[in-house]
Amino acid sequence: MKFISTRGGGGKVSAQEAVVKGIAEDGGLFVPCEFPVVSVKEIESMADMDFHERASLILSKFFTDFSQETVLKMCESAYEKFNGEPVPTVKIDDETYVMELFHGPTLAFKDVALCILPYMLTESKRSLNESGKTLILVATSGDTGKASLEGFKNVEGTEIIVVYPSDGVSEMQKLQMQTAGGSNVHVIAIEGNFDDAQTAVKQIFNDKGTVKEFGKMGYQLSSANSINFGRLAPQISYYFSSYADLVASEEIHMGDKINFVVPTGNFGNVLAGYYAKKMGLPVNKFIVASNENNVLTEFFNTGHYDANRKFFKTMSPSMDILISSNLERLLFELLGREAELVKSFMNDLLVYGEYQIERELLRQGAEEFEAYCAGEDETAEAIDNFFDMFGYVLDPHTGVAVASYYNYVADTDDNTKTVIVATASPFKFPEDVLKCLTGKSESDAERAIKKFASYTGEDIPEEISGLFTLPKLHNIVIPKTLIKETIFDLLKRKA
Repeated sequence: MKFISTRGGGGKVSAQEAVVKGIAEDGGLFVPCEFPVVSVKEIESMADMDFHERASLILSKFFTDFSQETVLKMCESAYEKFNGEPVPTVKIDDETYVMELFHGPTLAFKDVALCILPYMLTESKRSLNESGKTLILVATSGDTGKASLEGFKNVEGTEIIVVYPSDGVSEMQKLQMQTAGGSNVHVIAIEGNFDDAQTAVKQIFNDKGTVKEFGKMGYQLSSANSINFGRLAPQISYYFSSYADLVASEEIHMGDKINFVVPTGNFGNVLAGYYAKKMGLPVNKFIVASNENNVLTEFFNTGHYDANRKFFKTMSPSMDILISSNLERLLFELLGREAELVKSFMNDLLVYGEYQIERELLRQGAEEFEAYCAGEDETAEAIDNFFDMFGYVLDPHTGVAVASYYNYVADTDDNTKTVIVATASPFKFPEDVLKCLTGKSESDAERAIKKFASYTGEDIPEEISGLFTLPKLHNIVIPKTLIKETIFDLLKRKA
């Protein structure tokens, strides 16, 4: 399969080239020339498969450069790192289910993709006869950072640098990054927000002079953010997997349409679901759930994307984003794959911080999307009520999803069976979840974890309890204006 840029430049590239490059040379994002089809028979067959087999079936549709045997081996290696079933779907009541995406090494949904991406990158470089080093640059609002560091640590031929907002992640997310081991990993905290980090990283990719400087040092740039199609594609798998679980457990019949509720900030997670639908997955609605940074809610309801608004730091920090990179891929589809139009809108976003598409066009092309948002009080209430009713503990991001879902049901009376996409373990946000459940504050993360575990009866994951005994290896905090210079300094020291 070949891939093209959402902005029309550079011609067609192979799947392996798309993974290695990460982002297109014209600044656009790689998308498949066409979407492969997953047949009803193939979806039915997934009911009897393990997750790594399901993922292999989906990924083989896109990454035709690899043999099916190679893809299967990569999936086996990646998902044996998970605790038990990688992405189980848990029944809550007769209409509601939770797809748990937090059973990987860093307890967040990013693990599903970032455990396999290093294998895909390494195999792609080998097939393309590229022996130089790859520099992985990552901007993170929390979970992508640690998942990337864990996935790429000590991977031969790579260096990885993660940039995160110092005061824009939870204490546990920060501790996960600060204690990350590996001879090839580097972490930079900035005085700013995620959009500052993401903008700086994109500018580095798009600056030919900077790219050339890295080249002189022996590095080719790539990304582990979901702007890299190799990061995005594995996420498509778990939508098919959840559907197969419901068919296998006879909760639905093959062909029944279901809803997915997806907490999102950068739009990659819900975009993966949309791609699954384009490939043949029976979906009724995607409920796009945002926190107080509700730029996506406004976009889907009005066609106006406006990043010129107040930025809120919330208890769901991975959603504290005003510039949703993956929305560009959806625009590409909504606009009939007219790359020049996409390029124009992205330029408007860069220059003016906003753009507007016709509302009628949005309604016709994105009828499967419903967008809702939830504030801090609503989210806290959803976490508390969900635990009272079902004995199930939500992290704040999934709390946003649940609050948004109940608002959607109140508006529509839609009783379609619905899967809520749970993106992280609540143990990554113990202070906030404890307060939501008990009304009591605890600022010390370690004490909060113990109180939270005692109150809920949940076992503390080893990945969390062990963090407090590890040394903090990464303590750099810089102004957001010094990101590029600091990256070069780190690499020069490494040399």
